[in-house]
Amino acid sequence: MIEYIETLQAEIDDIKPIRITGKVTSIRGVIIECSGINDFVSIGSRCKIYNSSKTTHILSEVVGFDNEYVLLMPFNEIDGIGSGAIVEVYQHENVIYPHESWLGRVLDGFGKPIDGKAMVSNGDKAYHLKANPLPSQKRNRIGKKIDLGVKSIDSFVPCCYGQRLGIFAGSGVGKSVLISMLTRYASTDIKVIGLIGERSREAKEFIEEYLGKEGLKKAVIIMATGDESPLMRKRATYMTITIAEYFRDLGKEVLCIMDSLTRFAMAGREIGLAIGEPPTTKGYTPSVFSELPKILERAGPGIDNSNITGLFTVLVEGDDQNEPISDAVRGLLDGHIVLDRTIAERGRFPAVDVLKSVSRAVPKCNSFLENKQIAFAKKMLSVYQDMAEMIRLGAYKKGTDPEVDQAISYYGKIEKFLHQPPDEASPMEKTYAELGKILGITK
Repeated sequence: MIEYIETLQAEIDDIKPIRITGKVTSIRGVIIECSGINDFVSIGSRCKIYNSSKTTHILSEVVGFDNEYVLLMPFNEIDGIGSGAIVEVYQHENVIYPHESWLGRVLDGFGKPIDGKAMVSNGDKAYHLKANPLPSQKRNRIGKKIDLGVKSIDSFVPCCYGQRLGIFAGSGVGKSVLISMLTRYASTDIKVIGLIGERSREAKEFIEEYLGKEGLKKAVIIMATGDESPLMRKRATYMTITIAEYFRDLGKEVLCIMDSLTRFAMAGREIGLAIGEPPTTKGYTPSVFSELPKILERAGPGIDNSNITGLFTVLVEGDDQNEPISDAVRGLLDGHIVLDRTIAERGRFPAVDVLKSVSRAVPKCNSFLENKQIAFAKKMLSVYQDMAEMIRLGAYKKGTDPEVDQAISYYGKIEKFLHQPPDEASPMEKTYAELGKILGITK
């Protein structure tokens, strides 16, 4: 009964005193063209499109204009919509009203719960989905290191409060498991997680199995699965970063995880091509590359003592680290974590390639001893990799090169150190103590 009253109240709140309507004139693919409302809407305005019997409607968004016609893209399937269908202007501003009660909930791109629980409360302050980033001159500098609880990252690719890191991975190399570890173990007040374009099964598995009830208590999850419209996937991405901004404004340290930024770019590509944008590399439209920095720059250091630390996954197509989205995102972030298929295939998880991964907070964020440990460990791994083929073939004879001999003796120990079961957290202090003991560098 309470849920019914809450739903009824939400519908009453949506009632507009004056109805502005138009008509559908044509439908081309996923683009619906209509007339009669072009003087009353702008890009981003939402409209309702009614079916022929006017019993149900679908939501759509204004994505473009063509002379006197308005171009709409639907959030849902357009079955039952035909030429002459009534179009009603529904909402002009793309705003949400976040509330602390959203913690522990799973929401869609409109902020409506999809976890089977009661409706969420709305806050008093409106947050624009496409707000501008904070002014760079007023922002803090990157803060101290975050304890993420993952050995390979805390030691070789440390992340600081307000930093933005990319996780670059192909399919099936343990990206989702790594994300779940970071979500559970990271020492931040709030986690805001955007599951963008994921498979329904994987999203449910992530929430119930990897994250669990305890992990969900201090998290908000925004979900738009791969079968949903590109408009919904794109909106869910903006929803994620906007909710992160809300909690940052409350003085919280926020970890914003977006999985994945590539699906956001693909959604932008679908929309751009549908409205006639010219394709560029791999079909991506120019608007995709202009929107990426607008999303990424909204994460980062805050003005007061609160920040949005961003972890953005990038799905690398065909394991090509230089494909368009990977290349563009790498230049916008403060570092990147590379997951390698070869490492995953030999059973070492998380499959972080520590030699190809970079944190731009290093060396300033580390102590002298920590930098010394990491530099030596990287040197040993690099020397071993250079000689790996000869070592495997038995062509290298022990004693030929003392440095190679040293690398061989350390390689197995470092690889064992980098392996970490997903249900075991490793505090940062313990991580560096363990690495120092392995390398014999403790002071």
